[in-house]
Amino acid sequence: MIRTSISSWLAVRCASVLIGAALVLPTWVLAQDDLEGDALDEAVAVRQQGNVEGQESQKRIDSVSAETESLFTRYQNALAQIDSIRVYNKQMEDLIAYQETEIASLRDQVDRVELVSRSVTPLMLRMIDAIDKTVQLDIPFLENERTERIKDLHTLMGRADVSNAEKYRQIMEAYQTENEYGRTIEAYRSTLTLGGAEVKVDLLRFGRIALVYQTLDGTESGVWNQQERRWESIDSSYRTAIKEGLKIARKQTAPDLIRLPLPVPARGGQG
Repeated sequence: MIRTSISSWLAVRCASVLIGAALVLPTWVLAQDDLEGDALDEAVAVRQQGNVEGQESQKRIDSVSAETESLFTRYQNALAQIDSIRVYNKQMEDLIAYQETEIASLRDQVDRVELVSRSVTPLMLRMIDAIDKTVQLDIPFLENERTERIKDLHTLMGRADVSNAEKYRQIMEAYQTENEYGRTIEAYRSTLTLGGAEVKVDLLRFGRIALVYQTLDGTESGVWNQQERRWESIDSSYRTAIKEGLKIARKQTAPDLIRLPLPVPARGGQG
């Protein structure tokens, strides 16, 4: 009987405990859920904050990376410019060295030119004097033109703005012109003093061999006597030949043989 009572009591006691535990369980579970919810919210907040900080960090990283890349590009450009400047400086050094050599050469040439000029100038003056003497002793054709040419050469020699090379060139050109007179024929009109009067005539030059004239009406003809340095009249038998020679010189007719009076060479004395 006593065992039965104890057993009954124990059963009732256990049931009470279980009922009490059942009553207490929902409150603990709810508390646990609240704690987990808070922890989850905090974790989400931390995660979100981490994401924000991560984005900001990434932005800073991107900014630093872009700045680094820009600096690196500028550095490379600076190196390229330095290389270009080195090449340019080397070229300039070579150019300056070449110019210094050229300057030294030019100075040497100038010194030599000055030396040569001191020798060339008297030579050119003698050449002009020789042309002048030739014109004075030559048969009197184109006297005004040839005299003016010599006068221009003397004026040229006194000009400081004309180089010696140009002066020499013009002197040689005058020599060439005088040389051409010896192998050409020429007809031109001029005025001669004949018998104390000035007469317009046609002059015909055959090289330096003969110089003849004929009045415009063809009635009078003459030849220059080089030995006596004067004009001499010739007979009318040369009238037609002189007219033909004038036409040939003026290219009005084809070249042909003509008969002209020629000066007789002077005979040398016998010892």
